[in-house]
Amino acid sequence: MDNIKIAIWGFGAMGAGMAKMLLQKRGVDIVGVCDVHPDRIGKSVAEVLKVDKYNDIIINGDIETVLSNKKVDLCLLATDSFTKGAFPKLKLIMDKKINVITTAEEMAYPQAQEPELAKELDEIAKVNGVTVLGTGINPGMIMDLLVVCLTGCMETVEYIEAKRVNSLSPFGITVMEEQGVGITLEEFNKRQAQGELAGHVGFKESVNMISDALGWKIEKFEQQMKPISTTVNRKSPYGFAKAGTLAGINMTGQCYIDGEVKIDMIHPQQIEPEMEGTHTGDYITIKGNPQVNMAITPEVEGGIGTIAMCVNMIPHVINAKSGLKTMIDLPVPRAILGDMRDLID
Repeated sequence: MDNIKIAIWGFGAMGAGMAKMLLQKRGVDIVGVCDVHPDRIGKSVAEVLKVDKYNDIIINGDIETVLSNKKVDLCLLATDSFTKGAFPKLKLIMDKKINVITTAEEMAYPQAQEPELAKELDEIAKVNGVTVLGTGINPGMIMDLLVVCLTGCMETVEYIEAKRVNSLSPFGITVMEEQGVGITLEEFNKRQAQGELAGHVGFKESVNMISDALGWKIEKFEQQMKPISTTVNRKSPYGFAKAGTLAGINMTGQCYIDGEVKIDMIHPQQIEPEMEGTHTGDYITIKGNPQVNMAITPEVEGGIGTIAMCVNMIPHVINAKSGLKTMIDLPVPRAILGDMRDLID
């Protein structure tokens, strides 16, 4: 069997990270990369990643060229956060009869906020005989799929709290902008009032994934956003927060079922949190029989986690029945330490 052929669209922090991970895997080849950043176009993957392999793969600004020149089994799309923004790219990929995994947070459960687009994506995928999946560390794993898995050992579930205290430092420019890293409190208030600040993208997707998996019917969902100011200068690879500006945002959300809050989401995230004494971690509390209390400290590192989730789901997406899939539709994610081709049906 030939190696699995992978294209990457978007070669920032996540796309480049996926390429580095794929370099360590057996049974898979990168056959093309598309990115529009002028500092990357025309350079080889080897030059950008500072590795010896893939000197012959040149980063191209034209996705049509990248996807048409060679056979591609699956495309990793790392360019957007929202389903509307990712939709035309996903359609283009699938119309070429290529499977796709995207890091777009809303695509982890697009039916939560974009039911019509989700239906259309499912139809496009089925017409072309391919599969589309949105995944990452969160949404996609820590505050939703892992919660669902933990309920599997319970007779009853009464209440769920999912809390993730994490560092934004590994993420790229798009996430820095969504989280308001480096803006003033005045600018935060202005952008929040105008609905121009995304904060964490994914709460609604996560609670819908959980509730659908458990058979709960959501009556109402609310979320809140508060600034996290820094008293010291903080710098990450893609972000900078001067003392007195925002290092990130604290997001909270509540899902109401039968008139009560059944799911609480708590998610403060910022660059370089340890600089002011904040320790990262992932915490899940599920009240019921038996009660489940899970704590992971420090956090599952977000950048590596998102990269790994996308790469490790490649064979499961290729194997899947065509259509739009979510993480509750596919096999449990796991590290692939052998030849990736061995997992292809």
